[in-house]
Order: sequence, then structure tokens, then C-alpha cells
Amino acid sequence: MSTSHVIIGDGIAGASAAETIREDDPDADVTIITDEGEALYNRILIKEFAKGKLPEAPISIHEPEWYEERDIDLELNTHVTDIDPDAHEVNTHSGTTYHYDKLLLATGGTPAQLPVENSDADGVHHFWTFQDARGIREHAAESETGIIVGAGLLGIDLAAVCAAQEIDAKFLMRGNRWWRYALSEDGAEIIHDALRENGVDPVFESGVDRFEVDDDGHVTGAVDPDGNHYDGEWAGVAIGLDFNTEFLAGSGLELDDGVVVDEYMQTNVEDVYAAGDLTKFYDTILDAQAQNGAWGSAKEQGSVAGSNMVAGDEAEAFRWVSSYSITHFDFPFLSFGHPTRGDDEIEQKYSDTEWRRLAFENGQLVGGVLIGDLSQQSKFKQLIREERQVADKKELLVEKEVDLEEVKAQTAAPAE
Repeated sequence: MSTSHVIIGDGIAGASAAETIREDDPDADVTIITDEGEALYNRILIKEFAKGKLPEAPISIHEPEWYEERDIDLELNTHVTDIDPDAHEVNTHSGTTYHYDKLLLATGGTPAQLPVENSDADGVHHFWTFQDARGIREHAAESETGIIVGAGLLGIDLAAVCAAQEIDAKFLMRGNRWWRYALSEDGAEIIHDALRENGVDPVFESGVDRFEVDDDGHVTGAVDPDGNHYDGEWAGVAIGLDFNTEFLAGSGLELDDGVVVDEYMQTNVEDVYAAGDLTKFYDTILDAQAQNGAWGSAKEQGSVAGSNMVAGDEAEAFRWVSSYSITHFDFPFLSFGHPTRGDDEIEQKYSDTEWRRLAFENGQLVGGVLIGDLSQQSKFKQLIREERQVADKKELLVEKEVDLEEVKAQTAAPAE
């Protein structure tokens, strides 16, 4: 009798798991359930689509034929209402029940909505799905003024849409700089200057108290907590994700701002795994629970989960140093590892568009941000993977060209 694998979610984590399962077990029954209306697409490229730089065609990764060729059942537009781990069943809004031997949760998240008046008005956009990108692109092309809320990695994508569509935009930030949890004022100012050069004006120590709308319910502007008004026929909000875990109520799964898993992507409930954005996974490098929503990380988690769903006792651990790049400006930007963690740090500015910051925790390098020059990233990732105690050798790590052999000669990796 063949083994039944059910995957909830067809993002890169779910699709990678399905592909791995099919490769490892050609006879398995594999079903993917997703509430979206289209198969896997590239969430990185939808940014370029929303900017008006790409047509739809290159965005899709898997056409329906991809699933058919691999004998994977793809159930689109299907909403899961609950799971029953005791019965090994997944229930859907249509009344259909799917039985599983192994279950993977890869449902990701939904953009959080600002808890302010008119936050659901026509013209207020969130950026997560391909359908979101279509709406953003269409509306941005018709708008002259815009408002962006959310001083993080997704917020900068919305700012780039405004720049590409030549929208005169205000970027409202609650703190004194963009991505203040990972960048100092020196590093952030490079981003601020680039935004200004592209017609996006950062407004610090601000935010949104309410959106204003016209008689038709369409957004016309925003008012900040100090009563300042900003015009905006277009608004983009990116203040984080609410993880899609409502259907897990009563399941017995451990939840902590997402689904808690070990290094094998296994939850606390037998035969149930999770991968992707919604996981709070055990990071074997940090020796702590962590979260990471980067594309590469989600793909690897899905592959590891799929392999372990088939392998059982011969499980492999997830061990990964993620990275996230931004290509909206004339200079490159990359974060790696866990740049917002740490108990120690060092930074160095090399030019008006070159800057580096490294974060350390318990003596180890755990993450960082590179602006302008990304050439040293592989060396930093290697040091993270090797768990070397390098915090007391910071000066070597901010040299323009890092001598990795010298760093290794002066530090030690943990004993096996």
C-alpha cells in the first residue's frame, strides 16, 4: 500500500517538499492543497512585475503540467478548515476530507493589516501574492501620489514600486531610520539617499493614525499621530505577517508566533511537519529557536521536510545560512544569517554606497548586512556555518578584503 503525503501550501516550501517526496518515493500518493488560484510562482520576481518591469509570463515556476508529469495532485482554491491528527485527516471548506500518513504545513502568512480607521479602503495595498502584485501594478500606474507604511524589507519593495511608477511617495516610518533593527543610522542613510533620489521621501518618527477616503471609499491620504496630513491616491502597507495557523486550533500542535518544529522540521505531533515562513525552527548553528522567511531558506526547509517524511528514522537536519538581497538601487544590498540578533556588533563604512555590519552572539558571527560590496558574503557564511568564536577578531572581519585563512588561524571552531 502506498504512503499518502498531504501538503498544505504550494509556495516554494510546499512545492520543494512535493518534489523531494516524489524523487525519494516514486510510488507515494502526493497531494498539494492551496487556497490560491494558481500554481507556484516566483515571489521574488513579482516585485519586478509590480514595478512594471516584467510581463506575467516569466513569473510562473510550475505550470499545471509540472504536477501532472510527477503524478502530484494539485488542489487549487481549496481552503483547509481544520486538521485531525488522531484520525490523520485534513478537512476543507468544500466538505472534502483528505487522509494522510504524513502531513506538511506550509501555509505561510497573510500580511498584517494596520489597526487604524480605513485600513481596508480601496487603494490600500498589501504585497504578498501574485494577485496582490497585479492590483498594485494596475493601481500604481494610475496614481501620482502615494504612501508607504512599514520600514522593513517588504516596505522597501513597495517604495521601489513607487519609484518605478514615478509616484511621488512618502515613506512613513515609526523610528528614526529604515530597518532600525539591523542597520545603524550610517547604514540606513545610504538607503534613505537612494530613496530620495528615486522620488520617495522618508518621513521619520511618524506612522499612520488613520487613512482618509473620498465619497467612493477610495484612499486619498493619511494622517500621522501628530496630525500631519500626507496625500496619497495609492498606499502600500508592509508591517509583517500574521501566520496562517487558525485552522490548527485544537490540533495539539505547539504554536509560538508560528509552528514550532525541531531541526528535522517535525512538529510536536507525530507525522506532522512544517516548513517555510510560519516555522519557528530549531537552528542547529544558533542552538536556539529561530525564524526566517527568505526564499532559499523556505526551499531548503521544504526539501528537508519532504526527505524526512519519506525517510522516517533516517532523518536529516536543516542547517542553513540564509540571505536576502535587494536589487532596487544602483548598488547591491544583502542581509545574511540573522542580522537582527546578537549581543555584540561591528560596522564599517567604506564609501557613500559601501557599508558593512556584522552581528555576533555568544562570540559567534550570526548575521550581517552588506551594502555596495557583496564579495565577502561567502566567507561570512562559512564562518557562521563553522560556528567559530570570532567576536574578538572583529577588526579582521571589517577589512575590505577579509583574509579567511588568517581569521581561521586566530580562532577556533567548536569541537565535534
